[in-house]
Amino acid sequence: MASVDDVREIALALPTVEERASGFTGEPMWRTKRGLVVWVRGPNGSDLRQLDEIGQEWPDGEIVAVRVESLEDKDALLAAEPEFLFTIPHFEGYSAVLVRLDRIERERLAELITDAWLTRIPVRMAREWLAEHGLE
Repeated sequence: MASVDDVREIALALPTVEERASGFTGEPMWRTKRGLVVWVRGPNGSDLRQLDEIGQEWPDGEIVAVRVESLEDKDALLAAEPEFLFTIPHFEGYSAVLVRLDRIERERLAELITDAWLTRIPVRMAREWLAEHGLE
């Protein structure tokens, strides 16, 4: 299974990604100039209250949030991979999913982070990177 160290290694291997500490929590986040790609996400009090109101709990283990291209992509991912992807009321209407690191394989995590990165870089750069890696 994956860890925050895996997230760091995967994210920092992508061009233009920088690691910073969140101004809210101090937890690590990885971003480009155009925004967040992936970040460590623990629950806050509001999250826990909202989850309790809908009869759910925050899962054990390390969690990261990962950007996705659209709300449609988010819905498709959540439906296809509920064993390690989830969302919370706070993320309603926001194109990101939460990932349980203790349940996801590193290779799949790398795919999610790479896809997130592709949404946060210029289109031309994305096309060039995809072509260089035979993924067009």
